[in-house]
Amino acid sequence: MELRHLQHFVAVAEDQHFTRAAERLLVSQSGLSASIRALERELGTPLFVRTTRRVTLTEAGRALLDEARRVLAQVRSAYEAVAAVQGVLRGTLSLGTEQCIAGVHVAGLLAAFRRRHPDVEIRLRQAGSGELAEEVAAGRLDLAFAYRTQADTDQLRSVSLASEPMTVLCHPGHPLAARGAVLTPGDLADEVFVDFHPDWGPRRITDTAFAAAGVRRTVALEVNDVHGLLDLIDEDLGVAVVPRHFRRKRASLTSLPLKDTGEAAYETIALLPPAGATSPAARALLALLETGSG
Repeated sequence: MELRHLQHFVAVAEDQHFTRAAERLLVSQSGLSASIRALERELGTPLFVRTTRRVTLTEAGRALLDEARRVLAQVRSAYEAVAAVQGVLRGTLSLGTEQCIAGVHVAGLLAAFRRRHPDVEIRLRQAGSGELAEEVAAGRLDLAFAYRTQADTDQLRSVSLASEPMTVLCHPGHPLAARGAVLTPGDLADEVFVDFHPDWGPRRITDTAFAAAGVRRTVALEVNDVHGLLDLIDEDLGVAVVPRHFRRKRASLTSLPLKDTGEAAYETIALLPPAGATSPAARALLALLETGSG
């Protein structure tokens, strides 16, 4: 099995199209098709179901995809490790992050990294914490800044970066603002909520805290960006439970403490593969963060 066969297979699986994959790989479509057929012959099974418009993975193809990605990531890490020993950091840094993560100024950190390691290509992707964990575990991301959603595993480890309580944000004209008191989940039982999609860290921790308190809540307005959430609260269309640092992003809103949420706290972590599989670029980025560059 040749590495180029795995590279070609992953490209076709991601693009679900031979022509687009060939253009991305800068190879001929006939050469790409021949490479996939060679891999299928070696494995003794079809990897794709082909139609005139797209290709989809077979069950065997789905089983191979994560392993192929992991193998390619390990090979890339091996090349980068050798370059690092020689004193030069090259290759690619693939970073994932939730929006407005606590304890990390992502843009500043990446700018410092680029100044220090100009030969490394930086790729950045935003997503929810659950998806980011899957991407790191599968080898598609070198590391990610996220909210803790699970314990460490054989394929995923975490480094704690920051922890803070959750707080309630509301319009200054809302009745809750006039009370000016510490709130409990029970005090919010009848409120209309603005919140993120269920995969986001703040949504997960709020869902968990309210479920533990036995309080049902209505998320009527669901968004996928922080400023959209703040805009809706600013128009008094609902309230939100968010990490405490969000209150600094919109000074016009009222922030109220929240108690009786058990162990609920927003913990920012760096998600990484096992120590032996962590890329030199990921280690270099964390080293910058530890020095305060982020």
